Amino acid sequence: MRLALAALALLAATAACRQDEAPAEAIEETAEKLMEPAAQPTALARGQFAPHDDCATVTGAAAFRSSLADAVRRRDAVALSGLAAQDIKLDFGGGGGVAQLQQRLADPEQALWTELEAMLPLGCAENEQGGVTIPWIADQDLGRRDPFSTMLVLGENVPVLAAPAGDAQRLGEVSWDLVRIAALRPGAPFQQIMLPDERTGFIASEALRSPVDYRLTASSRNGRWSITSLVSGD
Repeated sequence: MRLALAALALLAATAACRQDEAPAEAIEETAEKLMEPAAQPTALARGQFAPHDDCATVTGAAAFRSSLADAVRRRDAVALSGLAAQDIKLDFGGGGGVAQLQQRLADPEQALWTELEAMLPLGCAENEQGGVTIPWIADQDLGRRDPFSTMLVLGENVPVLAAPAGDAQRLGEVSWDLVRIAALRPGAPFQQIMLPDERTGFIASEALRSPVDYRLTASSRNGRWSITSLVSGD
C-alpha cells in the first residue's frame, strides 16, 4: 500500500507541473510524501531506473530533507546556506564554500534553484558514506554505460518517435530507463537515441536527464546534517 501511495505522489506532482501548477507546490507535496518513514526502500514509479527512496530510515535524514525542500520551495538562500557545510563542494575545479554557494544561487545563469527543484522529486539514495544522495540515480551503478552518452528517461510510457516532432510515428515507449544518445543536440526539443535493437528514435529533451547532471550529497557531522556537495559533471 505504501508503495502505491508513494508512486501516486510522484506521478501527481509530475502531472501537476505539466499542467502549469507552480513547481514548488508539486515539489513540496512530493517531499512530504518522501518524508514518511518506510520499512524498506520505496519504488516511486515503474521502470528499471525509476526513483527510489532509500533514505527514509537513515537517522536524521528525514528532518534534513524536509528543511531542504522547504528552503527550495521558498527560494530562501539564507535557509539553504544554513544547511550547507562550510566546505561544501560546488564543482570539480576547486569551487566551494558557503559564500560561493550564495553567489551561485543569486546568479540566474547558474539556475541552481531550478536544478534543485528538478532533482528533489527524483528519489534519494543512502550512499556508502552513510549519508544521502539526491537524486537516487546519481548513486546507482550504471554498469559499462558511458555516463556522458547515456540519459535517464523521466517518466512512464515516454514515446520514442520516428522523427523529431511531436506528431511523428511512435516506434515504442520507454519507462524510467537508460537510453544511449546517438547525437546530442544541446537546446534542441528532441534528442536522437539508440534503441536496444540498434534502431534510432527521438525522445523529447524535457523527458531526459543525464546521470551526471546536478546532484546533492549530505551527511551528518557531529550530529548535524549538512549539504557536503552540489555538483554536476564528473
